[in-house]
Amino acid sequence: MNTSNKIVIGISIGDLNGIGSEIILNTFADPRMFDFCTPIVFASYKAMQHLKKHFNAPTHIQQIDDLEHFRENKLNVIEVWEEDFNFNFGVEDKKAGALAIASLRAATAALKDGKIDALLTAPINKSNIQSEDFSFPGHTDYLAQELEGSPLMFMISDTLRVGLLTDHVAVKDIAKTITPTLIKSKIITINDSLKKDFGVRKPKIAVLGINPHSGDNGVIGNEDDTVLKPTLQEMNDKGILVYGPYAADSFFGSNNYQQFDAIVASYHDQGLIPFKTLTFGNGVNYTAGLNKVRTSPDHGTAYEIAGQGKADVSSFKAALFAAIQIVNHREEYNELTQDVLKKRKKI
Repeated sequence: MNTSNKIVIGISIGDLNGIGSEIILNTFADPRMFDFCTPIVFASYKAMQHLKKHFNAPTHIQQIDDLEHFRENKLNVIEVWEEDFNFNFGVEDKKAGALAIASLRAATAALKDGKIDALLTAPINKSNIQSEDFSFPGHTDYLAQELEGSPLMFMISDTLRVGLLTDHVAVKDIAKTITPTLIKSKIITINDSLKKDFGVRKPKIAVLGINPHSGDNGVIGNEDDTVLKPTLQEMNDKGILVYGPYAADSFFGSNNYQQFDAIVASYHDQGLIPFKTLTFGNGVNYTAGLNKVRTSPDHGTAYEIAGQGKADVSSFKAALFAAIQIVNHREEYNELTQDVLKKRKKI
């Protein structure tokens, strides 16, 4: 159990041939980072020492035998595997994928057991992680199985939050996937997250249309009129401040997004293209809707620059601070709501 006042962040190592290890080492090369949290990397001490030497990183690394005995001013490493790994930066390798998943499994188990306060995942390669034992498209789907709640990909930054009705769904299947039940579930998750995780008292949520120009009154598809609009009206009638559907092509360019606490896109690229254009390098992938906190940088393995010492730590740092802030917001929210319940019982 964590007896420190600092939040303990568990870090899964990601693809060893990508930039994950570099951004982890360089983030904690700055000793001021230890003022905010205690990090524990789920990997191999030997591998981390090799990486530290390769990148000439001044990071202070400490091997630990169990999660109960960590060092507060060190980058703690707990052994997940002991075998050697032959680094080949920038190359897709099934062994790298297997070790990335071993790290993720161990970190998730620690998260479930309350031995870490939040999980920060370094980037994985969605192809080389696939095996008979692991057939998930990515982190979110695996965490949905292991943790409680209904996960939602929530891309966040200091100025913009974008949620998705559908994430890794083929374009041809998007319209039939978006049902009133799905819309309600996703918007309720975002509304709750804004309150609990970000401290927004009365969230205002905008929803982007499914079709170009939100269907143009049925000329370019009728899903916006028959599915989105009535569902959003029903949710509004129940007190959730949700607006739309808005035409996606002009919504961000007109700065209309600045009037809302979150934007809900109908599909992956509709939301992530504007998000990454406006926030690239500082964006965070947050899995909302779960009983535990998980964040990740908004980029991938970046094989093209892996091992070269060129990786930017900005998004990883943003993901770290987001995890800390969300854990704190949840604790504050729980304290406030518990106080309210206690007062009501007394009355």
